[in-house]
Amino acid sequence: MTRAAGTLILLRHGQSEANVAGVFGGWADYRLTPRGEEQAVGAARLIAQAGLLPDVVHTSLLHRSIRTAQIVLDGLGRSWIPVRRAWRLNERQYGALTGRGKQETRHAAGAERYESWRRSLHRRPPPLPEDRLALLRADPRYAPLPGDALPAVESFSDVVARVLPYWADVVAADLFQGRSVLVVAHGNSLRALVALLDDLDEPAIRALNIPTAEPLLYTRGPDLRPSPRGGRYLAPDRARTAAQAVAAEGHA
Repeated sequence: MTRAAGTLILLRHGQSEANVAGVFGGWADYRLTPRGEEQAVGAARLIAQAGLLPDVVHTSLLHRSIRTAQIVLDGLGRSWIPVRRAWRLNERQYGALTGRGKQETRHAAGAERYESWRRSLHRRPPPLPEDRLALLRADPRYAPLPGDALPAVESFSDVVARVLPYWADVVAADLFQGRSVLVVAHGNSLRALVALLDDLDEPAIRALNIPTAEPLLYTRGPDLRPSPRGGRYLAPDRARTAAQAVAAEGHA
C-alpha cells in the first residue's frame, strides 16, 4: 500500500530590519524586528489552529529564517523536532544591490532595469565586489563550500537551480516518508519552491509574491502533486494584501 505524502508548510520569515529599511537583504544577515517576532508568534498560532504539527523543519543559514523557525516551534511546543539548515534555502544573492534601498535603486537605474533585476528570470544585477565576496567566503557557515559554489550574484533562475536539488533530495524525501514539513525561508527561495511545485510559467513567476510570516499550506498526494495547485494560505485575505505590498516595494 502506497503511503500518502505528508503536508508541506512554506513560511517566509517575519519582518526583518531589511524589510523596514526597504533595502535588498540578500545574503546579508539582517535580524527580525520586534514586529517580525510578533508575526512569527502569529504564524505559529495559525498553524496550530489548522491542526498542523510539523515533524521536521528546514531553514536557511540566515538569522531571520532561523529565528522565525525557533519562535514558531516554541509556539507549537515542537522545539524538539529535527531542524535542518541549508545554504540552498538562502535568499537570492543580490550582488552589489545588497543593502541598497529599493526606491533609491529604482530611481538610479530606471524603472525598466529595476523591474528586470527584480522580476525577470535571467537578468542579474552587478555582482558583489571582490572584497565583499571574500568576506562571505570567509564566513564559517560557507567554509565547507567550494569557492565557485558561492555566488557573487544570482538571477531568479539561478535561485531555482540551487533550490531544486534540496527540494528533490531532502524535502521531497521527508514528504514521501509521510512527514509534515515546515520550510522557513525567504521571498525568493520560496518563490523558487512554489515555481517548482506548481510548474509555473514565466508570467506567473513574475507575478508571484510571498508575504512575510503568512503560512502557505500544500497538501500533496503520493506523487507529490499539490492539491489544490498553488496551495492555500491559512489567512488568505491578509496574505493577499501583504503580497500586494511586496509587489509595490520600491515604487513609493
